[in-house]
Amino acid sequence: MKTKADMHPRNPIDVEGERSGEPVFREVGVGPWAEAHLGEPRPDDPSSPLYADRLRYDPKLLDQGDRRNVLDRYRYWTVAAIKADLDAHGRHDFEVAIENWTHDFNIGSMVRTANAFQARRVHIVGPHKWNRNGALMTELYQHMEHHASIAAMVRCWRMRIAGEIAAERARAAAAAFHAHETAARATAAVRDATDMTVAADGAVARPADVRAAQAPFLAELDAAEARIRELEAARVVAMDIVPGAVPMERYTFPKRCLLLFGAEGPGLTETALDLADDVVYISQFGSVRSINAGAAAAVAMHSWIAQHAVCAPRA
Repeated sequence: MKTKADMHPRNPIDVEGERSGEPVFREVGVGPWAEAHLGEPRPDDPSSPLYADRLRYDPKLLDQGDRRNVLDRYRYWTVAAIKADLDAHGRHDFEVAIENWTHDFNIGSMVRTANAFQARRVHIVGPHKWNRNGALMTELYQHMEHHASIAAMVRCWRMRIAGEIAAERARAAAAAFHAHETAARATAAVRDATDMTVAADGAVARPADVRAAQAPFLAELDAAEARIRELEAARVVAMDIVPGAVPMERYTFPKRCLLLFGAEGPGLTETALDLADDVVYISQFGSVRSINAGAAAAVAMHSWIAQHAVCAPRA
């Protein structure tokens, strides 16, 4: 009597794969502190060199291990501590907005990508509820905002940009004032010093001394003016394949921008497209018209990273 194996011989690749001993996966995360750091006191132990930063650490994670998808430097840290550290190091200048009218599952993937590329904020437009499975809890580390309409969200973003421009102009004015005052004081001080340079009409300050005194304020002025230029160039960029859109491969993303993404299938609404300053699409070379919405968001965000981010190895 023939067996099922005789009637359907196994694929030789399957057989050889089993013999190979693969796969051997790397360990995800770390175990309890006592196991991963043998002989080292826990951060919440007064004898630990990490004790001063003990509030960063989650006692439960120290006890049970940390299997989260986080950088090694954040192992055992609380969610609040990680979020605060990301803010302290400075998030990138692009923001992401996602229209949620169809309860798209891709939203979770987009949020996860926004976290990976350290977006300044993630905006969800429409129904507040969305499937968080794809985000893998990364929404906890992001600044998330919800908006009832795309118009309200874009208006809020533009008002924030205007407020930041006003703040930078005040910073520039203060720096210019202090530079002028410092130059005046430096001139007076050098005029009274024994190593002053004497001109025909009396003692005058050496230019090098004045420039040295002004340097911190002039640097502050230059930084404020550069930031103003960046903010004034801020744009709302809709990502969609529609007539009149420009290919992303030839588009220079503004340093400060709001990227709009639509749902899988219908794409962005007409309102979103009307509110955008630019409409950009990812060039397609196969038979399909577009790629998955979550994948498209990742490609677009990485394009901004390639143009503007300072990339350095991270653990």
